[in-house]
Amino acid sequence: MRKNFVSSLPVQKFSLWDKMIAKRIPFSFDLEVTARCNNDCPHCYINLPAGDKKAKKKELSLEEISDIADQAVALGAFWCLLTGGEPLLRDDFSDIYLALKKKGLLVSVFTNATLLNEEHIELFKRYPPRDVEVTVYGVSQKTYEKVSRKQGSFAAFRRGLEMLIENEVKVRLKAMALRSNIHEFDRVISFCREMTKDYFRFDPLLHLRFDKDPEKNKAILAERLSPEEIVALEKSDPERFQSLEKNCDNLITPGCSHALCNHLFHCGAGNTSFTISYDGLFRLCSSLWHPDCVYDLKKGNLADAWMNFIPGVRDMRSDRKEFLETCRICSLVNLCLWCPAHAYLETECLDAPVDYFCSVAHARAAALQKG
Repeated sequence: MRKNFVSSLPVQKFSLWDKMIAKRIPFSFDLEVTARCNNDCPHCYINLPAGDKKAKKKELSLEEISDIADQAVALGAFWCLLTGGEPLLRDDFSDIYLALKKKGLLVSVFTNATLLNEEHIELFKRYPPRDVEVTVYGVSQKTYEKVSRKQGSFAAFRRGLEMLIENEVKVRLKAMALRSNIHEFDRVISFCREMTKDYFRFDPLLHLRFDKDPEKNKAILAERLSPEEIVALEKSDPERFQSLEKNCDNLITPGCSHALCNHLFHCGAGNTSFTISYDGLFRLCSSLWHPDCVYDLKKGNLADAWMNFIPGVRDMRSDRKEFLETCRICSLVNLCLWCPAHAYLETECLDAPVDYFCSVAHARAAALQKG
């Protein structure tokens, strides 16, 4: 029987986080309640059309979601993220949300806010979410709808966001830096920080599709910024750049980053959290779709996936010389998007270097050295 490396470390020296890892207790889980979305953003790694009947038919039912949540709570989880696709597309979203809240879970929601209505607001006021995180694609109709590719979506987004803020629902904002919105990204940053003082994040790094759709992957590649553009954007935002300087050494859980070995996984994936796809597939993290790293909950149960399946995945190793002599020992790993999950999406191999990720990491490192 494989033994998880972390479980052999001295528990008395661990933080609360490390103790959860050592005891195999899940802290949280992501629940993708649908892959469908009412927008059609070119950079998205998961979205399917809102009316996709095949995708809708495969979605977990309310009863199945409730059962999975019961299993998660029994294992120790206390926080759930509802995401998609666009979760508010589900006709039974309110029932799903209430079911999770009544189990005692903290619940977060990721949404584009365009489908928010009075029923959702009343639900959130009566049973407050941990937070509702809204994506901002642009601050002008032209830019926003160039990204969303849906007429009228900008007005719907503004209406939904204003409803959340006016009703004092805890809102967090995020944005993706894209070829389609980079020309007004300084305004996006200003808008987000003015609208909510609590929290804002942006991401300039795009990874490829979970379903490997070649045409949609071409669209994602077309939206990627160059390494030089990414660094210029990050340097133009003092808060972001200072965060890179402060935290670039703290992105990997220390207890999981054991050196001088050929393990693939040195991140925290599957240590205190997991992800469930809209059709019931268990993964260590949202990006990990390699067939050897996916567990079908319709053929098993969450306890088996958590206690027995994850340690086997985390024990996966590589003998690829190119990987062991580059990414595995690279001192810039915390400035890089590379991980086994993203490597698989890019190359269909868990242990292949990705030139674009490497170029971004080196450009960031050079910028940090210059200060």
